[in-house]
Parts: sequence; structure tokens; C-alpha cells
Amino acid sequence: MNILILPGDGIGKEICFEVEKLFKELNSIFSIDINFETSDFGGSAIKKYNNPFPKHTAENVIASDAVILGAVGGPMFDHLEGEMKPESGLLKLRKNNNLYINLRPIFSFTHAIESSPLKKEIISNLDILIIRELVGGLYFGEPRGFNSDRTEGYNTMRYTKTHINKILKFAFEVSSLRNKKLCSVDKANVLEVSQLWRSEAIELNKSYKDVALENMYVDNAAMQLVLNPGQFDVIVTENLFGDILSDLASVLTGSIGLLSSASLNDDYFGVYEPIHGSAPDIAGKNIANPCAIILSVGLMFLHTFNRKDIYDAINNAVENTINSGTKTKDISLKGDKAATTQEMGDCIITNLRKYANEKL
Repeated sequence: MNILILPGDGIGKEICFEVEKLFKELNSIFSIDINFETSDFGGSAIKKYNNPFPKHTAENVIASDAVILGAVGGPMFDHLEGEMKPESGLLKLRKNNNLYINLRPIFSFTHAIESSPLKKEIISNLDILIIRELVGGLYFGEPRGFNSDRTEGYNTMRYTKTHINKILKFAFEVSSLRNKKLCSVDKANVLEVSQLWRSEAIELNKSYKDVALENMYVDNAAMQLVLNPGQFDVIVTENLFGDILSDLASVLTGSIGLLSSASLNDDYFGVYEPIHGSAPDIAGKNIANPCAIILSVGLMFLHTFNRKDIYDAINNAVENTINSGTKTKDISLKGDKAATTQEMGDCIITNLRKYANEKL
């Protein structure tokens, strides 16, 4: 297993250090051979190479079996434009590897939901999967840019029928393996691209008659995620809507520091990353929550390496760590002593060992 780690910016370096510790432990517990190396990416690569996605990093991505990504960006790079922005490297990484499937699981940890502003009875026992199309829509559509005197900016939301069909088919397949419920989110009342999306969803549903399809406008979906999230099982949507809805859904779990993600292509090569940003305000303070990136490692073993046993072990270790009362600041209650990033990572590894001793 050849894994490339891209720490990126801000807290990325701190949380990726916990991943390195985890890899060494997994090698020992499961007798596997994880080889990993790191490469510059995002803002850190701009500082060194004047390029957010330098050639050697792109080559290392191709040579790897999977990629673990920390976070990219920060206010210090806001003055940069176009290809020079750290986020442009992220878009290239996704596009170059056709990572059109983005999975964002939303589930609640019993002893973390106290951190959510929503009532406990609303968010208990959540298990939602948001499937976001990742290489189309406004983030990639052309034309885009400014007019000559920068008094107007423009972007293009564009999807082909073939592109829509691929992500919807994947969503129907996943839904048929779960609870046979799929909510397709669009804005078909005002956007032609959403009208195409909805018509494809309705047509494809004829081939998956066991799956109950609901089409929902994105503004209503945002409201329903807060009012009654338990009604959802699998949500599928386009790039921008998926970005916003999954960040909104982080409120349900108590912290965005608990949400993992997987970005996959047809060969199940994947980039695995937390959905949170680089959090420059807490970078270097040893208080960032490493749970999301560690849960992303679990997703890597599930999807790229087909090792559900390791995925289950990692999820169990994270849950038992939180349940034991070890929590970073973002999920701690007022007055509680918060764990550091390293303490959280160490406790997860301790619980991983306990799980292995009991189950293996």
C-alpha cells in the first residue's frame, strides 16, 4: 500500500502527523505494509515552488494507491488569483484523476451530540450519506472570469446528460444497498441544468424501482436537514449544493471536526480528507480535532483497499475515544478539560489496540 500524504496548510500538518502515527500502528496490528511519503500541496507548495500543485506532487499522486489530504488555503493567500490560489491545486487534483464521486457520511456520536446546537432527539442515531458530484458544475464550468475592467464576474454551471447519469447511477446503486431511499437535490424551478438533472433522476429511477426517489429543491433540503434530518438516508446532488449542504450537516454531528470524506474515480482510487478547512486561527496550537482525518483513513481502507475490518476498527476506536470523555475543544462542554490534538490521536490508537485485542 503506497499512500501519499498531502498535509497542505494550517492545521493540516498537525492532523496528518496523527495519521502517520496511525499508519505505523495499523502496520503492526494488522500485519500490513503501509508505505507513506509526504508532498507539498496548496499554500505550502506556493511558498516553495510558486505552484499549488507542483509537478513532483502530481507525479507522486499518480504513483500512489491513495492520497490523504490535510487542508488547503488560508487568508494569507486570499490576494492570489486564478491558477495561483491554493484551492486551484485541489480542483486540479480532482479533475486530473476524475474524482467525480464525493462521499460525505454524516453520523452522530452519542457523546458528541451535546456539542450540537440542535436538540438531542433530532440528531440521535443519524446515518446519512451525502453523495456530491465533484468535477462539474460552477467550480469547473467555462467560461468563467472577469470582464476587462473587473466590474463583472461570471461563472458557468454546466453538466452533460452523461455526467449526471454517472453520479446518479452510483447514488441509486448505493441506495439499493442501504435503506432504498434516495433524495436528489436540485434547483429545477429556476435552473435549466437542474431541470436536466431532475429529468435524469426520474428516468433512471425506472431501472431502480426498489429505491424510493424524492426530488427536493436545495433551499428546502437545507431547511429539512436542520428540522428533520432523520428523514434522509442517501442524498445526491451537484458540486456547489453538495459543498454547502455537507458543511451545514456538520452542525448535526456537533463539530465539522468529525466529518470525513472520500473522493473516488471509477477505479476506486481516492483522495481522502476531512471536510473542514485549514483553520489558520488554531494552527500550531495543538488543539485541532484529528477525528475527521482519522475517519477518512477508515474510508480509504473501506473503498480503495476493501478492508472493512480495518474500517470498523478505526470507527470503533474513534467512537470509544469520544465516549470515554477524551474530546478536543470543539466537542468539549464548557468547563471540561479539552484534549490536545496529540492526546486525542494517542487515545484513538490506545482504543484501536484494545479493539484489536478483543476482536482479532
